[in-house]
Amino acid sequence: MNIQRITAIFEKDIKDFMKNMMLLAMPVLPFVMALFYNLIGDVQLPLNLIYVIVGAVFSVVTLGIIMIMMAEENEKKTLRGLIQSPASLLDIIIGKSLVTGLITLISLVLSLGIIGIEPFMNFRVIIGLFLLFFFFLLLGIGIGLFSKSLAVTSAYMMPVMFLFGFTPLISFFRLDEDSIALNIIDKFPVMQAIEIHDNSSWLPLGVIAVWVIGAALFMYICFKKTVTDD
Repeated sequence: MNIQRITAIFEKDIKDFMKNMMLLAMPVLPFVMALFYNLIGDVQLPLNLIYVIVGAVFSVVTLGIIMIMMAEENEKKTLRGLIQSPASLLDIIIGKSLVTGLITLISLVLSLGIIGIEPFMNFRVIIGLFLLFFFFLLLGIGIGLFSKSLAVTSAYMMPVMFLFGFTPLISFFRLDEDSIALNIIDKFPVMQAIEIHDNSSWLPLGVIAVWVIGAALFMYICFKKTVTDD
């Protein structure tokens, strides 16, 4: 791992981020959602509704920003130069992730500050948030590497965002609790993060960790494919 190369990638990405209006608008969405829900009333929001906002932070901000940044590199053919540079895979991932991590942290803290941060003042819950960040980050890098253009990225982004980020909304559809679909969806990362609040078991964290490993494998396969294609 080379700190100078990581710093150089970070400085380039923060400049690109500040010049891109689409990327600048992404952290605003969860913030606006939090303001809207806060205006509903003085009562504490249900946990599922709170995690809709948390899911929006990770799916729109974390996944969306890293996907678009990687896809832009792909479209402009600058990703090839970066991969063929002396920077290792780890240097590239860390450098690319620093901007996304910083913006995600700001967006998450501001959003939770509006709707109430008390439910998240728990060690296991905080670990769950970190695992969710890495899941969406690695998934976003993989899809960004896989995408050849920004237009294709947008087509991938919406279904992934609603499937993994807005999963708690499914609870408002009043599906049969014994249905296979609901049992499968309950194993999704954000739903497992909600499960952490309901019991003292470490199993939900283990399930999210498996999702993180799966996303890391997906990202690695996409990276190797990009190298081979080039």
